[in-house]
Amino acid sequence: MTDAPARTAVRSRETAETTVSVEVELDGTGAVSVDTGIGFLDHMLTAMAVHGYLDMAVTCDGDLEVDAHHTVEDVALTLGDAVAAALGEKAAIVRFAEVTTPLDEARATVVLDLSGRPYTVFDGSFSQEQIGAFPADLARHFLESFAAAAAATVHASVEGRNAHHEVEALFKSLGRALDRATARDARRSGPPSTKGRL
Repeated sequence: MTDAPARTAVRSRETAETTVSVEVELDGTGAVSVDTGIGFLDHMLTAMAVHGYLDMAVTCDGDLEVDAHHTVEDVALTLGDAVAAALGEKAAIVRFAEVTTPLDEARATVVLDLSGRPYTVFDGSFSQEQIGAFPADLARHFLESFAAAAAATVHASVEGRNAHHEVEALFKSLGRALDRATARDARRSGPPSTKGRL
């Protein structure tokens, strides 16, 4: 498998609300550079990359004078697009993963299927509405936007007493699930589907 081509992608998104650039390498070491203008989002993306062994560079210039919504949404869409592009035809990937991550009193689970069918199910709620200047519910919207652009099915759940811990466990679970689901399966040559494609 060492001669397999690198699974990398560069994607950008520019609207009247944001300008986003994402570079991703699926078979990385967790090297990360993130600057979205939202400190907590940078922290979450860093946790996702480090624990998912994703090499990732993300920049965003967004309309933070309005609020964080457009930045979070467009970063998630661009990252999902980059992951989908890096996967290509998804030949010989594991495809499925389920990861539960604890963080002190909190626990989050992400069940991932790189199915080609965007769908999100979210169970639970966040214990506080705000994490500093970051509305906690934008973590759920990040998952929805990422799943839509990556054409992935994501089932996620959280529980705990501290929203910072709940969201951080969620992003760590997403990173680890991506690492497992995108891993190459030496027993396969084509996409893992009875349809012959994903």
